[in-house]
Amino acid sequence: MVFRRRRRADSDLPAELDGHADDLADDPAGSAGAGEGVEPVRPDGPWDADDAPADELTRLDLGGLRVPVLDGMEVRVEVSPEQQVVAATLIMGSGALQINAFAAPRREGIWAEVLEEIATSLRAGGGSAESATGPFGLELRARVPAEVPGQGVGPQPARFVGVDGPRWFLRGLFTGAASTDPVQAAALEEAFRNVVVVRGNEAMAPRDPLPLRLPQEALDAAAAAPEGPDGPDGPDGPDGRGGIDPFERGPEITEVR
Repeated sequence: MVFRRRRRADSDLPAELDGHADDLADDPAGSAGAGEGVEPVRPDGPWDADDAPADELTRLDLGGLRVPVLDGMEVRVEVSPEQQVVAATLIMGSGALQINAFAAPRREGIWAEVLEEIATSLRAGGGSAESATGPFGLELRARVPAEVPGQGVGPQPARFVGVDGPRWFLRGLFTGAASTDPVQAAALEEAFRNVVVVRGNEAMAPRDPLPLRLPQEALDAAAAAPEGPDGPDGPDGPDGRGGIDPFERGPEITEVR
């Protein structure tokens, strides 16, 4: 497992898409624990912790998410300025998939409503968006104005997918080649399908992000980092002068299989 410093300015996602978790802002209406709704049908995943298959896939344990790591795939863990893990981003070739998980009502799914909110936000920002049917059902195919190095601002493709589970909602954002090329998207779609969501039993407002954490591998590697010029207490340490600090905004945890 490799650790590299990752700043928001270096993100592989267009800046206009970064932060669309805000479109899933807290909704005080309803209760995550109320009612006896019907569980959505997900015969091929993504999985709830209670119905996950007993397979042999390697998954990175992020608390509320267990993210599969497939051959040739990188997993990056995104950390907020408040030092909270907020998402996992999977990289395969020239495509990327960002995964976010949220609490949802027991009685009904929220993806159809969220899709419309994201589409409205994108159009208001000068982009375009239209709904379509994909391998996970209803999805949003968008083009977003974004800065392209050496080319100025131009429309960049993006694809949003969503799955409603039992008291949770999982959103995926495909960018790069994976947003338009089914061949490039195939491995990332397989990974999304094999995500396991650990909702837990605690009461949460619908649309609250599920709590995530750095994987134990990251904590162990940080604890084992050598002292000295390039270590945690050296001139490139977490005193603000650089180095590896897994709790600073932007650390990247990359596993290549």
